[in-house]
Amino acid sequence: MKEDFKNIKQFLDKNNIEYKIFEHPPVYTSEDAAKIRNVDIKSGAKSMIVRSEGKFYNFVLSAAKKLDWNKVKSILNSKSASFATPEEVIKTIHCEVGSVPPFGNLYNIKVYCDHSLLENEYIDFNAGLHEISIKMQSKDWVKLVNPEILDFTK
Repeated sequence: MKEDFKNIKQFLDKNNIEYKIFEHPPVYTSEDAAKIRNVDIKSGAKSMIVRSEGKFYNFVLSAAKKLDWNKVKSILNSKSASFATPEEVIKTIHCEVGSVPPFGNLYNIKVYCDHSLLENEYIDFNAGLHEISIKMQSKDWVKLVNPEILDFTK
């Protein structure tokens, strides 16, 4: 899992992206992450792995929001969608739930971003580990990840 943090760091460095790394005690919720990072919860990039019809997708949204499953199913043109199990997340992304970075593109997974996240100049997220966060400009993240930007929160 430390390998994934290194891969993200190398990806950012290779693309000449400015970012800051924060090491902190482990956090497992968006609320705890915002407190320890000393930022507004809405700048947190909550990265969720969703399973639908045997495929995995990366949905990234503001930590202040929640997924609207009806919108998610509509986007995926599917009658069923759910969170991937913790085991599936580890197998697919090599990270534990709660530390999934918003870089599904590095794992060949389609990335969707809720437009509300991009209202923030900067985004903060766990970088594959519960005790390491990264802060970067949201426009740089969009440039690197090229997510499909939609509305899928409530």
